[in-house]
Amino acid sequence: MRLRHFGLVLSCLVLAVLLPGLSAGKETGPKPNQLVLSYDTRLAGINLGDFKVIATFTGSTYKVRAHGEFSLLAGIAFKATGQTASNGKLVAGDPQPARYTMKYVGSKKSERRRIDFKGGAVSAVTVVPQKKKKPQYVPLTPKQLQGVLDPLTAAFLSVRSNAPAGDLKVCNGTARVFEGKQRFNISLSPKRREKLGRRAPKAFSGRAAVCRVRYAPVSGHRRGHAGVQYMTENKDIEVWLVPAPRFGLYVPYKILIPTAWGTGSIELTGIKQSGQFRRAAVP
Repeated sequence: MRLRHFGLVLSCLVLAVLLPGLSAGKETGPKPNQLVLSYDTRLAGINLGDFKVIATFTGSTYKVRAHGEFSLLAGIAFKATGQTASNGKLVAGDPQPARYTMKYVGSKKSERRRIDFKGGAVSAVTVVPQKKKKPQYVPLTPKQLQGVLDPLTAAFLSVRSNAPAGDLKVCNGTARVFEGKQRFNISLSPKRREKLGRRAPKAFSGRAAVCRVRYAPVSGHRRGHAGVQYMTENKDIEVWLVPAPRFGLYVPYKILIPTAWGTGSIELTGIKQSGQFRRAAVP
């Protein structure tokens, strides 16, 4: 699997499009009803960048955003910067996105995406530059774009529960995801419980629910693509979920992705919470 396929792996896990790493700027505390998560991203122990995810809740609406950069070997082998955001509302405890945007600038390419939603379905998609789809790509259908989530919402707002830390029932579920080009499903199933170590942020203690992650392409992908095939066949990807109790949801603490170069990992290094949002939480 080539280096560019590692980006697909992260994308399929609904995290690559975050374009990890917070842009330079003044560090500020969280605003009212805001959750700020800091992550470290590594491949075979080599740091690829850090990123922050900021979720803000106002009434029944939400906004999630991330901004940052990846680099490998100080940018010699690979470098990318970007930003992404999603906003929408919580309906009966479930997120319903209204708009998703992503801007990406890499070593050899740049891209902008925007997805608009209406009534729980994709209503418009803009990708710049727009490339003509070749016959080997599996076509998207309008039905497949109903009841879907954008990657950012799926990663951080789809597992809503007030269950205690380590409860494996949070590992049951499937997210229907559309990232502007590809439609795929991410399914979680119970795997084990893990005790958090001393490196865990002080806000977390006890155990994490470890879920097995499976990727299933639906449409928009290229038939025979090595990265798609690798993700489909990979049975060893896992995500550790921990509760952010003030907001009635579980968030990723760690994601482990076996690759040809070693294990890719995304790990939570810090959390800041201000206020709370229990209105849309579920038992």
